[in-house]
This record gives sequence, structure tokens and C-alpha cells, in this order.
Amino acid sequence: MIRTLILSATASLLAFAAHAETITIATVNNGDMIRMQKLTDDFTSKNPDIELNWVTLEENVLRERVTTDIATKGGQYDVMTIGTYEVPIWAKQNWLLPLDNLGDDYDVADIIPAIAGGLSVDGKLYAAPFYGESSFVMYRKDLFEKAGLTMPDAPTWDFVGEAARKIKADNTDVNGICLRGKAGWGENMAFLTAMSNSFGARWFDENWQPQFDQPEWKETLEFYVNLMKDAGPQGASSNGFNENLALFQQGKCAMWIDATVAASFVTNPTDSTVADKVGFALAPDKGLGKRGNWLWAWSLGIPAGSQKADAAQKFVSWATSKAYLELVASKEGWANVPPGTRTSLYENPEYQKAAPFAKMTLDSINAADPNNPTVKPVPYTGVQFVAIPEFQGLGTTVGQLFSAALAGQMSVDDALAQAQQVSVREMTRSGYIK
Repeated sequence: MIRTLILSATASLLAFAAHAETITIATVNNGDMIRMQKLTDDFTSKNPDIELNWVTLEENVLRERVTTDIATKGGQYDVMTIGTYEVPIWAKQNWLLPLDNLGDDYDVADIIPAIAGGLSVDGKLYAAPFYGESSFVMYRKDLFEKAGLTMPDAPTWDFVGEAARKIKADNTDVNGICLRGKAGWGENMAFLTAMSNSFGARWFDENWQPQFDQPEWKETLEFYVNLMKDAGPQGASSNGFNENLALFQQGKCAMWIDATVAASFVTNPTDSTVADKVGFALAPDKGLGKRGNWLWAWSLGIPAGSQKADAAQKFVSWATSKAYLELVASKEGWANVPPGTRTSLYENPEYQKAAPFAKMTLDSINAADPNNPTVKPVPYTGVQFVAIPEFQGLGTTVGQLFSAALAGQMSVDDALAQAQQVSVREMTRSGYIK
């Protein structure tokens, strides 16, 4: 009798294992995503028939892998971490499945409109935002006070440059400013494109003619390279989001202009040596009506080639739900929940109390305008990117040139001239210009 029960139980377990589905999730190695992986016991306990296989990659590598996989219908991944750039382009090519079965209690209407709009096509959501972000200034209040400086809520680039140089001159062991220099369309070019908007520059004019030979781009790149040379860290051309985050947390940066999502990390006393000394301000401007802030959402989408779409959608729903925010809050505190996706979070008194950066984050997200990103008119949408398929390759090539200028391997003029040349060639080859 006992042997029969054991055999029966074993058979049941084997049958269960045979029916369990494994979904493969490709994600970026950012802090919020790492935290999600640690909390997935909550998901698997509620969905014992679904197992999770993680592929965690550095940002540039992730973009390359998922783009290749989805374009070739490789079928390696069931859930992809993708951004505001990819979603509308891929959805229009029928590479993504619409998320139309996220569950009755998911509350799609609660997603911040600016974020939902960038992830939708024809009113259908094609990716669910895990966290949303703009960019802003994070700065050391103690170093500003020591230097006799007051950071405005809405600073100019000129003020930022002067403050960075002054603090660097007074503190040999602290960089006046840390900015992205690592080459990549979503690394240094995300920062520089958003920055260039505030200087009056644009990638293309109304007829898709590249604009790197115009004075606004020269002013942008010269300001950036000279500022980093005078007040930035050594080896800045190798630094992306994660490298600058580490520098700031170690007390090595007086200012850092980057993603609003970094706010919870730089103010977390467990990881940041300057947690109680951080202030926030809007991204700088040049008085032309545009600030140098972007709009982005790292989101979870399901490729059309997935054979496990139902299980994948269950995971996407779990990871981007209001319940997930509450789960993170219960484990890590409200300040550490993924920001920038849900209106209800910014109406939550507990979050407002725990996150001194909440209002500035929301204001920055709402201030970004993907439909009118530049001072002069343009034929494209996107704040820190151009929403055309060719931008991924072109943006990375231009990013390599600008990173080389930062490293001193070529002049600003040469970098801009080559950026103009490769852009004209690509836009002609792709049929945008004759």
C-alpha cells in the first residue's frame, strides 16, 4: 500500500514536471531588475506550473541580442526587456504580441499616460512598463554648501558648468560632475541627444537632412567634452549608467545628470555613502524652452514567436502590477519600488514620505514631450532617440565617434564631421533623402 502511494506520488510529480513550462526572460543588469529576480518566489508560488529562466545582460548587449532574436524570429526569449524606442517600431512590424490578457485587477488605466502612450500602438498596449524614467540632476548638498553655491530647482547648463569646475577645483578627490561617456545609442547618445535638444540642436531637419554640421551640435559637444575634461572623472568614455552610479554612491561625484530611477539607489544608506546628502533638480536648459531630460520606460514585451505566450503574459502581469510595487515595499521599503509607471504610486502618502525625489521625478516625466522634442521642428518623435528603425545602428556609430572625442582620440570637429558623413550615407541608403 505504502509503495503504491509512493509510486503514485512520484508519477504525479513527474507528470507535473512534464507539464511545467519554462519561460526565458531577457533582462538588463540594472538594480531594479536584479531585485525583481530575487522576489520571483512570489510568482512561482502562485504559478507552480511555470518555471523561470533568466538571461541577464549589460544594456548594450541586451539590446543587440533581443533585436537580433526578434528580427530573425529566433525564438530564444519568451519575455524581453525592451524600451520606449523599440515597442512602437516592433509592434508595427507585428513582432510583438498585444498585452490584452493582463488580468481583471491589473488596472491599465493607472499607468501614467506619458508612459503608456510610448508603449501603445492604435490604442493597444504592446509592452508593460516595469519602471519609467526621465532624467534630472542629482547633486551633493554638502559640497554645494561648502562651495557657497545654491542649486536652483531649474538650473541652466552654464550654472552646472561653473559649479562643477568650482567644486572640482576645491576638492581634489571629488569629480565636479559625472556624465555618460560609454558609446551606445542608449548610453552616451541618450544623454547627448537629450542635452542637444536643450541647446537647440536636432538629428535631422524637416526633410531628414542630418544636422551635425550645424552650430548647435558643435556647441553641445564642445560644452560636454570641455566640461568633462575640466571636472569629470578619469576614463569617462568608458562610463555608462552603472559605472557613474557606483562613482556617485562612493562619494566621487558632486553632480550626476542621469535617469530619475537612480534616485532610490543614491539615497539608499545600505549602498550609498552619501545617502543623506543628495538633492535633486530638473535637467538643465539653455533658455530656449527645452530641458535636457528624456523619457524612457524599461518594459516587458512578448515576442510574437513565443510558444508560451499565456505563461509569459502571466509573468508580465505579475512583474508590472500594483501588487508587485506593494511586494517590493514590504521587503525593501517604499523608496525602493520601481518608479515612474503608475499614477497611484505618486498619490500614495507612504511613497511621498519615503521618496523625497517623487515629485521631481513625476514633473520630469510629464515635462518630456516625445512629439515635440526639439526647439526647431523635426519629422520624428522621441526625446533621446529618433523613432526610426535605422537609429539603433546609426546612433551607436555616432556614439562611438562622440565617445572617441571625449577620450581625446579625435577632435570635436572631426567627430561631428564624421557623424554628418555617416548619417548622410545611412539616410540616403535608407531612402529618407535623395
